[in-house]
Amino acid sequence: MKKHIIIALLAMISFVSYSQKKELKGMIMIKENNKTIGIEGINVYWKNTQIGTSTNEKGNFTIPYKKEYKKLIISYLGFKSDTLTITSNKEFHHTLTEDYTLDQVTINKRKKSSGINNAKIANVIHIDSGELLKAACCNLSESFETNPSIDVNFSDAVTGTKQIKMLGLTSPYLLITQGNIPSIRGASQAFGLTYTPGTWINSIQITKGTGGVVNGYESISGQINTELKNPEEDDKFFINIYGAKNGRLEGNVHLTQKVNEKWHTGLYVHGNLRNSKNDENKDGFLDLPLGNQINVLNTWYFHDNKSGWESTINLKLLNDEKQSGEVDFDKKLHKNTTIKYGSTIETQRFETSIKAGKVYKDMPYKSIGFQAAFSTHNQNSFYGIRNYDIKHNSFYFNSILQSILSNTYHKFKAGVSLTYDDYNENVIGNQYKRDEKGIGTYFEYSYNADKKLSLVAGLRADYNSSIKFFLTPRLHVKYNATDKLTFRGSVGSGTRISTIFSENQKLFASSRNVVLPSNTNATYGLNPEKAWNYGVSSMFKFKLFNRDGDITADYFITNFENQVVVDYENSQEVKFYNLDGKSFANVFQLSVNQEIINRLDLRLAYKYFDVKTQYQSGLKEKPFQPKERFFANLSYKIKSKKEDNKSYWMFDVTYNAIGKQRIPSTLNNPIAYQVSNVSKAYSLINAQITKTFNNNMEFYIGAENLGNYQQENAIIASDDPFGTYFDSTMIYAPIHGANYYAGFRYKM
Repeated sequence: MKKHIIIALLAMISFVSYSQKKELKGMIMIKENNKTIGIEGINVYWKNTQIGTSTNEKGNFTIPYKKEYKKLIISYLGFKSDTLTITSNKEFHHTLTEDYTLDQVTINKRKKSSGINNAKIANVIHIDSGELLKAACCNLSESFETNPSIDVNFSDAVTGTKQIKMLGLTSPYLLITQGNIPSIRGASQAFGLTYTPGTWINSIQITKGTGGVVNGYESISGQINTELKNPEEDDKFFINIYGAKNGRLEGNVHLTQKVNEKWHTGLYVHGNLRNSKNDENKDGFLDLPLGNQINVLNTWYFHDNKSGWESTINLKLLNDEKQSGEVDFDKKLHKNTTIKYGSTIETQRFETSIKAGKVYKDMPYKSIGFQAAFSTHNQNSFYGIRNYDIKHNSFYFNSILQSILSNTYHKFKAGVSLTYDDYNENVIGNQYKRDEKGIGTYFEYSYNADKKLSLVAGLRADYNSSIKFFLTPRLHVKYNATDKLTFRGSVGSGTRISTIFSENQKLFASSRNVVLPSNTNATYGLNPEKAWNYGVSSMFKFKLFNRDGDITADYFITNFENQVVVDYENSQEVKFYNLDGKSFANVFQLSVNQEIINRLDLRLAYKYFDVKTQYQSGLKEKPFQPKERFFANLSYKIKSKKEDNKSYWMFDVTYNAIGKQRIPSTLNNPIAYQVSNVSKAYSLINAQITKTFNNNMEFYIGAENLGNYQQENAIIASDDPFGTYFDSTMIYAPIHGANYYAGFRYKM
């Protein structure tokens, strides 16, 4: 199977590379913010003919060529039209000049804050900062409330963390990057999404499927990349204050400064605090953890237009503390005792990264660059009388060369990457140490000459000290059947090593015994995980009552060759073992976006999941995975009637219906501590109203879980937390009821 896929990739690349047409190719660019960039939609046509085309998202075009064609006209709104004399079909590049005499025009088409990036070959959903303002979005884990592609789940009843899923798989199977540098992995898997404040985020790109090979081999179900604010483009001063009924207080301050013509810097400070105790379900345990976090980012941006060099340097420091457990727990009095059950998680993290690259002015299709990052993560925690500590040092380096093969329609990326991870864990008194060293090389080819067909094919070859040598092939294909109908397909593999305790920290908030394979070693006696992901997608754009709309259908299959099975099927233990049988996730999604009236947008989505794993007790549905989910979002923006007034109101409502979920068996427990093996279906409603004054002051109020839905008996044996049957891991719905919040934003 794998050999056939690799042979097919190579055959396709060979066929496309050598197929030539009698045509003229080129690249049209404009100057924007002192940069020369290619742009989509520039008109290119032969004078006195009906033969024409337009540029793609990179500014590239292809047009039929004959010797008798001499004059090529290039035009674009806002720029002077140029007529070029063409004497051969040699590829060329041309830059348009801005037309300052352009009459005033009114453009009614709005840029959407979220949607599929149709310029991308892969299945990529783009979310910009405007979409993030539709909800409180206090951190990255809460940035997906208005997007149906990511599912937000509740992890356990003690730590109060939220876990995201995509294509039916939890976040460890996602490659999560920041500026395309791997960021949330290893020790930061459980809580890392809460370490990026929402106000720091400029945009998010969600890739369904395995993604490309440039950023590594670990992605299986997809990639989430966040781009942080650029101090050159960010506001000089920004402040955000947020407060909620559940006791959560947050503050964000951004300060940016232009150092000189080449350097800009920004200081970003985030703090949050929750010190009020909530126990709405009266089980004696906090519904939400107490905590505080201080998070500081200093970023430096360099750009030299003459040399083409550009770089970003980030320095980040974090201190995060959480306390949960019984309402009356006092850390000073009750730690390491059985008087009151409590838990604390204390994390200190430092990370730094640098990205640098050079674009050649005379060859804008050619660039070189590198990425480097280092982080140290130190977590100390205890759950009742069980401790879990982890220290993780990580280093990452990636070099990237981008250029063309003969012309700009045959592009490639190639490079070498290095990784190093050092883990030191203390798990209920047992020590686990390991270090992993890896080196890899990759080649990724892009074909984009045909208006209808385009593809990206990549292959990685890696050596990892724990996995040894392995290959990672990936392919993405896009076919534009018409201007309205687009098809996409993808196939690829992903490989990763599971850091089982860090990824499954909720298990410590229970009395379950941990069972590992008998041949426990540095990787816990478990094999590396490997899976193949296959996906197809279609998108159709339409107009209804002269309003834009689109409908998208996705179907993705993930098949595991190797997987670390996390088995909760015995209520007194949690087992980790290697897969012996099938494990798969089949996911279908149908989504519709429609503008109903001017500035009133409706987004609908339906998802069906078939996710099963072979446990020692048989092939079963993955627990806490609903069969079906329905999503609806309605967004309305009302601008002031005064043309010179930039004030507006924004209303946003999101509805989620979550179907029934399988719950692991509790038949081994006494009857009083048994729960149903199937959860109830439920729904959630979130809403927010925002008032903006002159584009620099905003006030917002909102509500989460308006229906006040709460899971009953969330903690098993909450009356006996140090007993045999205590378990807070059986969470499928919110524990805390309706929450109301308010805040303001101000920027200069």
